[in-house]
Amino acid sequence: MDEKQKQQAADEQFMRRALDEAMAARDAGEIPVGAVVVADGRIIARAHNLTETLGDVTAHAEMQAITSAANQLGGKYLTDCTLYVTLEPCIMCAGAIGWSQIRRVVYGATDDKRGYSQFAPKAFHPKCTVTTGVLEDECRELMTQFFKSRR
Repeated sequence: MDEKQKQQAADEQFMRRALDEAMAARDAGEIPVGAVVVADGRIIARAHNLTETLGDVTAHAEMQAITSAANQLGGKYLTDCTLYVTLEPCIMCAGAIGWSQIRRVVYGATDDKRGYSQFAPKAFHPKCTVTTGVLEDECRELMTQFFKSRR
């Protein structure tokens, strides 16, 4: 297995953990978005949307995961971390990702209505790399089924 295949396997493994978080959000009546932060090959933070639970529009999975990871590491910069999230971050989350200097973002499904890439494509730190479409079908299906059940 070459390096690219190893990275792809790791990305899928960690995205499955983010999907676990998204399912926990769904089960709690939240929009099913989940996130994990990885440093040195291990998960240091996991989170899901809590906007309904907390009554806080800023309680997105990414914001919760960034705060948890910063607390875990004891500092505000996450320069050696990768954020895995099931849905493309919104512009608010993209700003927080940029300020925290996360080095890599991996997301599953694109968000054509609210995704950062449409509104603020330069919000991330200049050294941040982005990988899209990891387990995209599973991530999108979770969102689709959630909203179908709400209508």
